[in-house]
Amino acid sequence: MDGIGATQLAELCGDVHTGRDPAYRTLTDAIRVLVSDGRLPAGTRLPAERALAERLRVSRVTVTRAYRDLREDGWADARQGAGTWVRLPGGRVDGVWAPGPRRSGVIDLAHGAPAAPDVLSTLVRRAADRLDAELTGHGYGPEGLLALRERIAARYTARGVPTEPDAIVVTGGALHAIHLAVAELALAGDRVLVEHPTYPSAVDVLADAGVQAVPVAVEGADVETVLPRAARQTAARAAYVMTDFQNPTGVLLDDDARARLLHRLARQGTVTIVDETFAELDLRSSGPAFLPCAAHAPREADVVTVGGLSKIAWGGLRLGWVRAGSEHAARIRRRLARSQIAPPVMEQLIAVEVLDAIDGIRAERVAALRARRDHLVRELRRELPDWTFTVPDGGLMLWCDLGAEVSTALTAHAARHGLVLAPGPRFGAGHAFTDRLRLPFTHPEPVLTEAVRRLRRVSDEVVGGAVTRATPPVGELVV
Repeated sequence: MDGIGATQLAELCGDVHTGRDPAYRTLTDAIRVLVSDGRLPAGTRLPAERALAERLRVSRVTVTRAYRDLREDGWADARQGAGTWVRLPGGRVDGVWAPGPRRSGVIDLAHGAPAAPDVLSTLVRRAADRLDAELTGHGYGPEGLLALRERIAARYTARGVPTEPDAIVVTGGALHAIHLAVAELALAGDRVLVEHPTYPSAVDVLADAGVQAVPVAVEGADVETVLPRAARQTAARAAYVMTDFQNPTGVLLDDDARARLLHRLARQGTVTIVDETFAELDLRSSGPAFLPCAAHAPREADVVTVGGLSKIAWGGLRLGWVRAGSEHAARIRRRLARSQIAPPVMEQLIAVEVLDAIDGIRAERVAALRARRDHLVRELRRELPDWTFTVPDGGLMLWCDLGAEVSTALTAHAARHGLVLAPGPRFGAGHAFTDRLRLPFTHPEPVLTEAVRRLRRVSDEVVGGAVTRATPPVGELVV
């Protein structure tokens, strides 16, 4: 495994003088967080102590102590003359962006992964009853079951963009769909625009594909302006975007903004990859339902849409899809056949049942998420009133401004309190968003209450207990 330079590691670690801990402990925690969430892969050689100390503007003793603590805690190895390299302690499954095994007493606030709806077990049994009819055949089919593609296409048609089943390619989840779309549209070395901040796993997919992710700052900006401008400046081959409750900011683009975005990117020769993972998670009680981006594309070749059932149904149902123009869809289907041969039949049958029951599932999911979002907002305002955020109209999480660059320190300390957090920089490039934290509202209300209490204790450890509590009036959401 290659090493990481002192400049790059210093950028990722940020200011180690932040918070109440001594600098060596802050550095130790920062490196541990980087290894845990995969930004610093196990086996990466750390820079020389003197070089890192110079970049961090600390004494060499500080770095020496941090490296020693990492070794003693199982997060690093060293060999005389060979240097120090990071590792994952035995038994840990960190280092990838995915929820780990459930642990008693631990609350995961790093991932937005809701439990399955009540009806799913019934739908699984119904799907099993359909299986006998499939067992008489060979079980292969890279195009996906026709019954499933018909239902996905019908869902798009109902949302305002007429779609035929041949435009749908069934995949092993939305992330697999993103992987196939990127592989179809870009070659190694090509530039692909990404919103900044964005979904971490999408950036990982781009890195694995060998393309160059170009982060474009979107907070407080018009996405339909800044992305096309970046496309013109970089000659980007594609752009990965979320127009429905963007992850992590929760921003929702209206129809006019979607149309401008698609047309302006198309004029630059940039194909738009639209991630609709959160499209069904509209928590508004009223307001217009915006058309899918595909309805606004100048030509079918100018947009590829990906979606899946992990958020509206269940993460354990690894079923997604690509919606694309005929030529892109045919090539993506061939690409999938070479790598997977065919999606699993049983999961497709379950997906058929889920889509047949989607209106009821969505009503249950939206009602629960709306109540949990409002509950989390009230608890945060009561316990951590200095944290600010915009309450999103949909999606699964809040994007919190902490008011100080303590996101990594909070993440490191949280483990001591039975919390799993995702530091703000995980959603960006370099040391950006060190003052941000993404908090999902996917847990039941009592769990969210306990989670916020633990967050308050973690914050007290990191920045002190000077923050005063504020109690909003009952029922009021302060934003």
